[in-house]
Amino acid sequence: MESKPSKKIDLRSDTVTQPCPRMRDVMRKAVVGDDVIGDDPTVAELEEKMAFLLGREAGLFVPSGTMANAVAIRSHTQPGDEIITEKKSHIYVYEGGGYAALSGCSVALVDGEYGIMSPRDVGREVRKSEDSRSHYPNTSLIALENTSNRGGGTCYPINTIDEITKIAKSKNCRIHLDGARFFNAVCFTGLSPKRLARGMDSISICLSKGLGSPVGSVLLGSRKFISNAHRWRKMFGGGMRQAGILAAAGIYALENNITRLREDHLNAQSLANGLNEINGLSVDLKRVQTNIVNVLTERPANDWVKKLYNFNVLCFAISENCFRMVTHLNISKTDINKTIEITAKAF
Repeated sequence: MESKPSKKIDLRSDTVTQPCPRMRDVMRKAVVGDDVIGDDPTVAELEEKMAFLLGREAGLFVPSGTMANAVAIRSHTQPGDEIITEKKSHIYVYEGGGYAALSGCSVALVDGEYGIMSPRDVGREVRKSEDSRSHYPNTSLIALENTSNRGGGTCYPINTIDEITKIAKSKNCRIHLDGARFFNAVCFTGLSPKRLARGMDSISICLSKGLGSPVGSVLLGSRKFISNAHRWRKMFGGGMRQAGILAAAGIYALENNITRLREDHLNAQSLANGLNEINGLSVDLKRVQTNIVNVLTERPANDWVKKLYNFNVLCFAISENCFRMVTHLNISKTDINKTIEITAKAF
C-alpha cells in the first residue's frame, strides 16, 4: 500500500473507549464524599439506578469487572467449594486464578458452543460432598457469562438461562452472571434487563466497555448479599474514597449509551461480512451477534496483527490462527470500511 491512515483504528477491545466531552463534564461536576464510610451521594445514585434497572435490591460499585466477579465468588462460596463455568469463560481464563487464590475454589469446566453452556452439561457437572462420603467438593456456584467474550460476543438464549436456573435451584447452587457486556445482550435479544437477569443470585455489570465509562463495575444482588460483598470489597482493597467522579461517568453511560450499542452491532456485522470475503480469512457469521468479530486465518494470526498494525489498524490474536476485532463507540462506519480495505490489501 502507498500510504498509511493517520488515525489509529483501535479494534483491540471495547475497553479502549475514551469518555466523551459531556461525560467528562459530568465527572468534573460530580458531588462527592467518602464512599468507604458511605458518604458519596453519586456512588449511591449509581448503585440505586443500576439495581432498579435490573430488578435487584442493592448494588456495590467496584473498580473493575474482575473485582466484581472475585467479590461475588467469595461471597457465594466457602474454601474447598467448586464452581461450574464454561471452559473459555473470563472467570477461568482472564482473572489470574482468583477463584483459587482468593476464594479457595476449584472449577469444573464445561465445553460450550460458542461459549454458551447447555443445561444438560451444567447439570452433569454438579457435585455435592454429601452424596460422596465427602470425596467430592461441594458445587455451590454456577457462573454464566453473557455475552461470551471468547465465544465471540454470543448471547445466551433466554430458555437456556431459565433451564440452568431451574437446575441450580434444584441442586442448591447459586448463579452468578458475569455481565461484562450484559447490555449488548439486552440489545441483541430485545429483552428487558430485568428479564434477562431473572433467576440470577448476583450480576456484575461493567461500565468501562461498550458503555464507555473510564473505570468501574457494579455488583448486584439482594441486600444481604451486597452487605456481605461490601466486606469482601474492603478486604480485597476495593474501597474507594471520592469515587463519585467515576460513578458520575457510569450514570451518564446508563442514561445515554445503552441503546447506541446497536450501532456497534451493525458495524460488527459489516466488518464480519467484509472480512469474510478476503482470501485467507473466514468469519463464522452466525457467531457475530453483538460487537465481537473473531477472524480465522490461514497464515499465523500474529502475522496479520503485525501487518495491520503497520497501517494503524489494531487488533489482538487470540489463538494461533484467529484474531479478534471489537467494535465500540469510538469506531465509525468509515473506520469499518477503511479496515476492510486495508485488510484486503495487507498481504
